Amino acid sequence: MNISTKITERLPVREVLFSPFVSQRGVLSTRSPHDGVVCLNRQRRNLAGACAKIASSLDSFDGILRKGTGVVLPATKEYTLAAIQSIRSGKVIAVPTDTIYGFACDACSREAVKRIYEIKGRKLTSPLAICVADVPDIMRFAITDHLPQTLLETLLPGPVTVVLSRGDSSILEKSLNPGVDSVGVRVPDNDFIRNIARGSGSALALTSANLSGHPSSVSIQDFENLWEHCAYVFDGGKLPMGRAGSTIVDLTCPGKYKIIRPGSAREHTLAILERHSLQEEDSADST
Repeated sequence: MNISTKITERLPVREVLFSPFVSQRGVLSTRSPHDGVVCLNRQRRNLAGACAKIASSLDSFDGILRKGTGVVLPATKEYTLAAIQSIRSGKVIAVPTDTIYGFACDACSREAVKRIYEIKGRKLTSPLAICVADVPDIMRFAITDHLPQTLLETLLPGPVTVVLSRGDSSILEKSLNPGVDSVGVRVPDNDFIRNIARGSGSALALTSANLSGHPSSVSIQDFENLWEHCAYVFDGGKLPMGRAGSTIVDLTCPGKYKIIRPGSAREHTLAILERHSLQEEDSADST
């Protein structure tokens, strides 16, 4: 039995005795009793149609609000403003990226950053990456002067996290990666999260949407037990890139790179780095 039928059965339809003096429009008439029966049938049909519309609305509503587990919305342009407002008010949201699902908050908010660590059960000494909307935004949060021209524009947007020195002029919240003078930066190839970062006017602290030490999430069902901790969970469907996450590459040393974590598009990333004449940092260089 579908929801339309259920609603129709729940709504009482009162038995009406139609007078031969009441027409379809409810005015005095000398029409036959048959007119009253026709009117009743028409009203029943109209009621069924109205119930179907209500049911359709409720079906959509059920897909948005899930009681007791958090608020789930589609990751579409129509809901970007809701995400931006949540970020600006210091809340944590769950969003799709170009690799896996992540938890995001304002990277310049002490309380929001603390909240992400609490949700994941993560040690405060474990670093978080940040997400910005566009490549030129990176210089607000990290040092890029030493990098070859066009390197970042070639790597990003894409499934790569570039690790850079924060520098004294970085406006990031000091509680983000305390004791570490570098930060991982992402510009995902995903319009939804980039529009959120752009609209928030800040960087987003970004980490995988899972408990610390658990597998990454490629669908919102993978972290359903954590929905209740988010202002919104934005559903972008099942993500196709697998659970590897982004490739993390350290670019803090001029002229060199170091792969910290091989992930999505590793070979493509290596090709770009070498095309820009960067050399891989070996173990002797790092000691």
